[in-house]
Amino acid sequence: MTPSELDRLLEIGELAARVILRVYATDFSVDFKGKDDPVTRADREANALLCEHIARDFPGVPIVSEENDPATFAEGLRAKAAFFVDPLDGTREFVAKNGEFCVMIGLTRDGRADAGVIVCPALGRSYVGSVGVGAFEVDQGGRRRAIHVSSTATMSDASVVVSRSRSAQTIDVMRTRLGVREVVAMGSAGVKAARVACGESDAYVQPGAAGKRWDACGPDALVRAAGGMFTDQHGALLDYAGGDLENADGMIATNGKLHDAVLTHVKRRDA
Repeated sequence: MTPSELDRLLEIGELAARVILRVYATDFSVDFKGKDDPVTRADREANALLCEHIARDFPGVPIVSEENDPATFAEGLRAKAAFFVDPLDGTREFVAKNGEFCVMIGLTRDGRADAGVIVCPALGRSYVGSVGVGAFEVDQGGRRRAIHVSSTATMSDASVVVSRSRSAQTIDVMRTRLGVREVVAMGSAGVKAARVACGESDAYVQPGAAGKRWDACGPDALVRAAGGMFTDQHGALLDYAGGDLENADGMIATNGKLHDAVLTHVKRRDA
C-alpha cells in the first residue's frame, strides 16, 4: 500500500472515530445482537461511514465488516485483496465508558494482513502501518512518529496484556505460568495490539476462541509492520482467504523475541 493510500485510510478511520465520540458523549441506548454481544448507534453509524468512504476511495476491493450483512462476506473471503473492518472494537468498553475501544481497518493481500489502521478515539491515539513499509503513531496535530516493538528478550522482564474479561485469579495464574514481570488486563484487541506495536507491552496473549477475522486483521498488520510477530496459538500466520471468519486458534502478538517462549507456554497449557 502506498503512503498516500495509507494516509487516506487513516483519514477514514479518524472520520469514523469522530462519529463514535459524538455518540459517546450522549446517553446512548444499547441493543444486543446475541448473548453478551452489545451493539450501539455508534457501531452502526461508524460502519456506514467507513464502508461508504472505503468503497468510494478503494473501488473494487470487497469489505468484510462486523456490522454488514453476513451474506456479503463470501466475496471478501476469496478475494486477492479485501478490507476487514471492525467499526467499534470494544463495544463493551464503549458502553462502560472506560475509553478502551477503537476503530479498526485491515487490508489483506493474498490472504495475509498487509496494512492496518487503529484509531482510539477516547485515548487520542491513532496508528497506521503496512508490512514492509513501517508503522507509525499519529498525534492529534497530525505529527507522525515511527513506532517499533520492544527489545525485551526474557520472559521475566516482559509485560503481557490480556483481555479485560479474564478474572483476577486467572491473571495471577497466567503471570506465574508465564514467569513475566506483569500481566495487564485491557479491553479491545486493537488497543492491546497497538500497545505491542509501540513497545508499551511486550506481548498480547489471547489463546482459544478470539473473535473473528475483523478483530485480527488491522492488529496483525500493525504489529508485523512494527517489527513484531502475530500468529495463532500454534505459530501459524492467520489466513484471511481461507474461508473461515473465526479466530478459533487464538491470537498471539509479540515483539518477536518472545514469540517462541509465549507459544511454548500456551501449548503447555493446552496439553
